[in-house]
Amino acid sequence: MAIMTGAQILIESLLKEGVEVMFGYPGGVVLPIFDVLYDSKLKFILTRHEQGAAHAADGYARVTGKVGVCLSTSGPGATNLVTGIANAYMDSIPMVAITGQVKTFLIGNDAFQESDVTGITRPITKHNYLVKDVTELARTIREAFYIASTGRPGPVVIDLPVDVQQAKTEFIWPKTVEIRSYQPTFEGHTGQIKKAAKFIERSSRPVIYAGGGIITSDASAELMVLAKKIQAPVTMTLMGLGSFPMTHPLCLGMLGMHGTAYANHAIMESDLILALGARFDDRVTGRIDAFAPHAKIIHVDIDPTSISKNIRVDVPIVGDAKKVLSEMLRLIKKSPDTVKWLHIVEKWKEDHPLFYERDEKLRPQYVIEQIYEATRGEAVIATEVGQNQMWACQWYKHGIPRHWISSGGLGTMGFGFPAAIGAQVGAPGKIVFDIAGDGSIQMNIQELATAVNNKLPVKIAILNNGYLGMVRQWQELFYKKRYSSTPLKNPDFVKLAEAYGAKGMRITKKEDVAAAIKEAIATPNVVIMDFVVEPEENVYPMVPAGEALNRMLGGMA
Repeated sequence: MAIMTGAQILIESLLKEGVEVMFGYPGGVVLPIFDVLYDSKLKFILTRHEQGAAHAADGYARVTGKVGVCLSTSGPGATNLVTGIANAYMDSIPMVAITGQVKTFLIGNDAFQESDVTGITRPITKHNYLVKDVTELARTIREAFYIASTGRPGPVVIDLPVDVQQAKTEFIWPKTVEIRSYQPTFEGHTGQIKKAAKFIERSSRPVIYAGGGIITSDASAELMVLAKKIQAPVTMTLMGLGSFPMTHPLCLGMLGMHGTAYANHAIMESDLILALGARFDDRVTGRIDAFAPHAKIIHVDIDPTSISKNIRVDVPIVGDAKKVLSEMLRLIKKSPDTVKWLHIVEKWKEDHPLFYERDEKLRPQYVIEQIYEATRGEAVIATEVGQNQMWACQWYKHGIPRHWISSGGLGTMGFGFPAAIGAQVGAPGKIVFDIAGDGSIQMNIQELATAVNNKLPVKIAILNNGYLGMVRQWQELFYKKRYSSTPLKNPDFVKLAEAYGAKGMRITKKEDVAAAIKEAIATPNVVIMDFVVEPEENVYPMVPAGEALNRMLGGMA
């Protein structure tokens, strides 16, 4: 067996895990790693900020289904990763973050660029490691990737002191992983699945509620078979978009605070909710004690802690969504009679569609529709957070798994662009858009250098309304239009793009939108499209915080 340094073991272990690319930023205590990278076939993408590296690894993981990897130095380098790690944790994204650390004998001494990385990241990781012995390093990396990618996926941090990187030992790669305390459940309990099948057979107003777990387990095909078999309408969470085609007659679109009126009413009037890989978060449920008052609830999730955490359920099933659905399809002997129910739902769709004013003004919803038309629904769509994100949920007809990249649980502004960079690396043959707001794009706009230098032709569509739009909307509706710190004085985004070597375009007229998008797609470079849209356009429907789902502004209530 070969004798290697810790840095060499790290890189060799990553290659054995099938890692092809890593995002990050160098610094003093990770120089041994970067020295090994110099001769390695592992591709390293230098971002312009560690947060950008974490989000890029996240976007890469979402579009590929593989573990995303990022690397930083100690201290501020590591703490700059924290938001990206927390984002991946909230959205159940597999990630391994490697952080440099000061020498082992200096830990706890307030050494230069020291921070307690394991302490800081403990609440936002599935697990974290501080490696103090080089002989433990290979096993640690093997475990980290296993933990990150199995069960409910999530981020794992490996904190690696510089003296451990320099130490030498025999490289022994563990063939298997054995962690007594970590045993994810993949197969659902047969008795519970039988019970669920009986509930489904007896229902007359069922709704399928699909979350990100469908994407993670690659269960979209099973979801389609189930929806057709039981003739139940399907609504999705923000994380579940793409799991079921929005063009399908049974699709209700997204539910929740900015969900469709008909999805929210279907939930409230249903007699059975089949929740698949979703966690009943507050943006979905609205007022908990008024949620789905007539419904029995079946909840399928691989994470036992997510079941009955927010909403009491009648049939809990712990297991992988794909495996559970396959078994459920086998056990459902007769389909429920949903003809009347589907007629009611269809009438809601006809009477209360998503709506915006279709006039001569340049409205953000129109931009999203034109992006959909130009890409035929086949682009990878990343978003920032805010109004831009909600309009992208509503008006782009998502229909392909792993083509929707958005910050769900944490709601991280600045996520979209670096995530789009990671997605473009993971799907080099795809058109990748970042739908952005003029506020959020500026949080990580320095990553233009990353995209340009690495020839990653991401298309950025800025819905420029001159405000922090979602906060302004709340101020309009609930704070008497007292726009405190929400108006923005923005830079010239065209000149900014050009300064970084990208292409910049400004669009101020509705009639120029389609041509601009077409030109951007045809341009083999990063493109910023600055769409100067109506400044006080709002996202509707909207369920005010603390209200029941059927109490919508701009909806049916």
